[in-house]
Amino acid sequence: MRYRLLAATGVLALAAGLTACGSSSPSTGPAGAAGSGSAAANLTVWVMRDSFSDALLERFTTDYRRTHPGVTLDIQIQEWDGIGQKVTSGLASNDAPDVIEVGNTQVAEYAASGGVRDLTGKVADLGGADWLPGLAEPGRIDGRQYGIPWYAANRVVIYNKDLFAKAGVTEPPRTREEWLEVTARLNRGGDQGIYLAGQNWYTLSGFIWDEGGDLAVKRGESWKGALDTPQALAGMDFYKKLQALGEGPKDSDESRPPQADVFAKGDVAQLISTPGGAVAIEKANPALAGKLGFFPIPGKTADRPGAVFTGGSDLIIPEASRNPEAAYEVVKALAGEKFQREMAEEMSYVPNRVSLASVLDGDEGTAAMAAGAANGHATPNSPNWAAVEAKNVVKEYMTKVLTGADPATEAAAASATITTILNTRS
Repeated sequence: MRYRLLAATGVLALAAGLTACGSSSPSTGPAGAAGSGSAAANLTVWVMRDSFSDALLERFTTDYRRTHPGVTLDIQIQEWDGIGQKVTSGLASNDAPDVIEVGNTQVAEYAASGGVRDLTGKVADLGGADWLPGLAEPGRIDGRQYGIPWYAANRVVIYNKDLFAKAGVTEPPRTREEWLEVTARLNRGGDQGIYLAGQNWYTLSGFIWDEGGDLAVKRGESWKGALDTPQALAGMDFYKKLQALGEGPKDSDESRPPQADVFAKGDVAQLISTPGGAVAIEKANPALAGKLGFFPIPGKTADRPGAVFTGGSDLIIPEASRNPEAAYEVVKALAGEKFQREMAEEMSYVPNRVSLASVLDGDEGTAAMAAGAANGHATPNSPNWAAVEAKNVVKEYMTKVLTGADPATEAAAASATITTILNTRS
């Protein structure tokens, strides 16, 4: 699962995959000894369209040529449509690319094919102890690291500064209870305190994780849906209280209608979105330019922001790569501190390391996103989780609860469905 992000108050794409071949940026260098761990090699790297600016990729290839003479990089820009099948076919071919960018929640599906190289032994060398947990977890399957976290994005609260001032709210809330109180106060002036659609299940997931629950848990070799646990029910209860403080539909998600368009009318005080949602809001209503603020989703206590789903990209190396050691050196450079800093500064992505969060401090939206990323999580790491999403299991459960059904009964039914799907063998 990936987001479309409008970042650095410009447009970014955080997407889930790659597809047909596109432009390439070859990099060749002068003769000499190759960089550490790599000999002369021709490497193909698949990068998703719009993930990075041309200028950033060109700087990377130029620098890589200088530090790894003898290595040629062919960076091929991939399209989104049909990406799953293309990656699956690439992993199974005898002419696989050497490095592939994939959506972080796709790693389990690709690893299940047996075509992805196990990089567990490289984690320490890559600074894995400093990785964002929510970005690193999806790349770790049964204790083995197949996907190397590359960059991330997550949701924050976008708010209308004028409406906050009108209600006498001088500081964003830092705890859940404060959030409910502030949102109720924002409603008193005839405005809508928050717009929260009834099927925004990524936001619900954060509330469940805050309570110590999960969407599903793995026990041995089997999965079990976990929406019916006390922790998950507590998360759903908070979602219901917050959602009731606005006029969001109970039977659709944030795309129906587009929540940015609703917010752009000027009478909604808060919205949960990636920071890039602000660009869509300002495009729909230019009068709101400069009037939008951002803060991390509040947590249960003021010392820790609320849990969030961490969307983003991982890097994988196919087993069929003809130059796996040289491919690893490319992954190391792309996941390393130098590129991570440059990437964060130019693209406003959250870097893969907790220690680099301060790189984004200059921009309010991305700084809020980086603060929340420290408490990032991922969806259940099963190749079958995509089927749970496709069947709208969690969305339908949420609508039933929000429209008056018994939460425990509906949670038990949804958990049973999730259990069945996750344990189905392909």
